[in-house]
Amino acid sequence: MSPDGDAAPLLRVLYVDDDKALARLIQKALGRQGFTVDLASTADAALDMIASQPFDVVALDHYLPSGTGLDFLDRLAGQTGTPPVVYVTGSSEPNVGVAALKAGASDFIPKTIGDDFLTLLGSALSQAIVKAQLVAAKEAAEAEVRLARDRAEMLLAEVNHRVSNSLTLVSTLVSMQANLLTDQVAKDALAETKARIFAIASVHKSLYSSSDVRHVDLSEYLDGLLQNLGLSMQAEGSGTQLLTDLEPIRLVTDDTINLGIIVTELVTNAFKYAYPRRDGQIFVRLRALGTSSAELTVEDAGIGREAAPKGTGLGTRIIKAMATSMNAEMEYMDRAPGTAARLTFPLRN
Repeated sequence: MSPDGDAAPLLRVLYVDDDKALARLIQKALGRQGFTVDLASTADAALDMIASQPFDVVALDHYLPSGTGLDFLDRLAGQTGTPPVVYVTGSSEPNVGVAALKAGASDFIPKTIGDDFLTLLGSALSQAIVKAQLVAAKEAAEAEVRLARDRAEMLLAEVNHRVSNSLTLVSTLVSMQANLLTDQVAKDALAETKARIFAIASVHKSLYSSSDVRHVDLSEYLDGLLQNLGLSMQAEGSGTQLLTDLEPIRLVTDDTINLGIIVTELVTNAFKYAYPRRDGQIFVRLRALGTSSAELTVEDAGIGREAAPKGTGLGTRIIKAMATSMNAEMEYMDRAPGTAARLTFPLRN
């Protein structure tokens, strides 16, 4: 009985066997076990019935008028939404049953004479139905999870898109404000602020066009960031060249934002202070140190840190804060001539 008191629906079986007398006997016996049984004597007839009617399970004999049940399973595999199959074989060869399982059968039982066979067949059919229901429920649950994940990723991509657009708007407002100023120090400060905003906006821009919102391709991200910095400095009259050597490395999103701000500060400082005549080269290198860490180096052949003019110290404080946030180590090395700033950071999951 069903929970509401109605009689439970009979389970519908398609029995495929060219032995009509045995098929009718099985039809009656399974009927007493709670099944309703339809009969088919050929593979073609069975396939037509499966295509046009709903069945809970198929019982399939090995020997058929044309070919075997294995051929039937092969043809059935090309259809969608088919019922599970219990393979029935009188063959003494155990490899027939194994071959049936490999071909897609849910179970197999040996055909014998006696009530044991009928009881075993009924049990195998019931178990095949339950197994198919569990598989269908699992697939439905997995489909729901995939749908929810895809929806969440789509929403997150939209959020990143909106954040990127908003930061771009903020950057535009900063530029407009800078254009109204006459004090060069204030204009420079706003230009640096704009570069920091761009570093953050670029991360969000890369995220909304990526299938993985948890990680960022550093080589691609830094390439775009550095191109923008180089063009900005050239627009201000700098003739310094910016050269890069970036290995393909993936980094978690939060660390990428920190790294982008650090690179922006280091490269901007090199443009401003390394070459008083504004005609030199700045090298930015990114390489992996094994699988757990990486190294970023910004190097110039300029006048050196000691000879460079002193700024407000804000950039240094920003670099220290960002490096601490990503558990990175910052090191400055004097060259002859020039300076190298090296950031070593973990590749966190």
